[in-house]
Amino acid sequence: MSSDEPAKLPNRQTPFSAAFTEFIPQSWAPYPSELPAQLPAAGPAALRRATFAARYSGVRLVVPAGGLKVRANDTDFRYRAHSAFAWLTGLGGDREPDAALIIEPDGQATLYFKPRAPRTDPEFYADARYGEMWVGTRESLEEMAALTGLRCAPIADFQAAMAADLGKVEVRLLREADDGLNLLLDALRAQAGVDLGQAATADAEFAVALSEARLIKDDFELEELRQACAATAVGFEAVVADLPEAIRRGRGERWVEGVFGLYARHAGNAIGYDTIAASGDHANTLHWIRNDGEIRPGDLLLMDAGVEAESLYTADITRTLPVSGKFSPAQRQVYTAVLEAQAAGLAAAKPGNKFSDVHAAAIAVVAKYLEAWGLLPVAAAESLDPTRGGHHRRWMVHGTSHHLGLDVHDCARARTENYRDAVLVPGMVITVEPGIYFKASDLLVPEELRGIGVRIEDDIAITEDGCEVLSAHLPKDPDAIEAWIAEIWAR
Repeated sequence: MSSDEPAKLPNRQTPFSAAFTEFIPQSWAPYPSELPAQLPAAGPAALRRATFAARYSGVRLVVPAGGLKVRANDTDFRYRAHSAFAWLTGLGGDREPDAALIIEPDGQATLYFKPRAPRTDPEFYADARYGEMWVGTRESLEEMAALTGLRCAPIADFQAAMAADLGKVEVRLLREADDGLNLLLDALRAQAGVDLGQAATADAEFAVALSEARLIKDDFELEELRQACAATAVGFEAVVADLPEAIRRGRGERWVEGVFGLYARHAGNAIGYDTIAASGDHANTLHWIRNDGEIRPGDLLLMDAGVEAESLYTADITRTLPVSGKFSPAQRQVYTAVLEAQAAGLAAAKPGNKFSDVHAAAIAVVAKYLEAWGLLPVAAAESLDPTRGGHHRRWMVHGTSHHLGLDVHDCARARTENYRDAVLVPGMVITVEPGIYFKASDLLVPEELRGIGVRIEDDIAITEDGCEVLSAHLPKDPDAIEAWIAEIWAR
């Protein structure tokens, strides 16, 4: 195309006339002159940046937010930044696609993002990705600096900043967030004579370090997780209140998912992960997110859900509830075994114990009951032997715990010695979630127990002398659950 040919417009966009482009920027109220207040997460994020950057003195650190991801054709999924970017900047909600944080070798941090364009710019009315007419008013450089406490610069300056003195200054890039940026930096590294193999290894180690740095939560993070758990409890109550309607309308699992999603969006940013609303035998599919089944009187509803706060910290709570308000004897039999297993896991969740001790304590109780019920082909002790056993895993294949924070499975890049084999210390936040799952098709299980699936999950913070149950708002004793449901239905 020659330079004097007009740019081709998308096939659905009506061309803009000269008269329109002259008219559109006229007579708009000025943008507010008062700068916004700093985000609550900005102060804690600044302390994290300083602490983390000190480990990489003399190295340039690049942490992208990541871009929008296509859902279908020209529509995108709702945006969420990479968790490491949110952790280091304090930006939550749907901020800030295509941005990147650079921490320079001297510790100076700069946020590079796309500031709003003036209303005289075609971006204002013609750009569906950034235009104010399309996505709302974006922040100016000054406004973003006020929100985050960071030095801010336009994203147009980012490449030059990342590549400055590339042959002399080491650069570490978080490669998980932006594939295009990975290709760009690798090309720039090659031009500068940087060994790409060594750089890739260093980048991978950087991702691990970012993940492990989040293993111990600060006071701000703990409070955000408390609030996320409190909001999640409200959502669970709303679901219980609407169970009769879920039964009446049919396809009740979707109704439950929708009710909780409404509360999650209203109280926070969104759901922290796809809600599991598993009724009846669906509870025995661990990650049942299809949620297209009926909710029937007499069934159990296993609901695994969490509200993600505006700061992007999420709860992760599971309760198994009797749809009719009362547990049957068979349901109560399985439920009380799981509750005992969870109590054992909670008792093991204390400083000085290993992360893996929580699972060991919980699964020992599960195996004890499976043996007592005549299901194990060997003694419980043999089943628990890591080399000769494992038979109990037929009915509880998953682990009992995972770290929780900005990601529902937080710190996932941490090394085994710093995760599964690590000693628990105050400030760690983990889940405790044993279960027993008897599929309807499992012929080893007594008929009266088939189709019963139970999981009980709480979020806990390790304290100086034990643990704080962050999700204690929701009952879990079977008698307390029945009374709670009856009280909600009586309102």
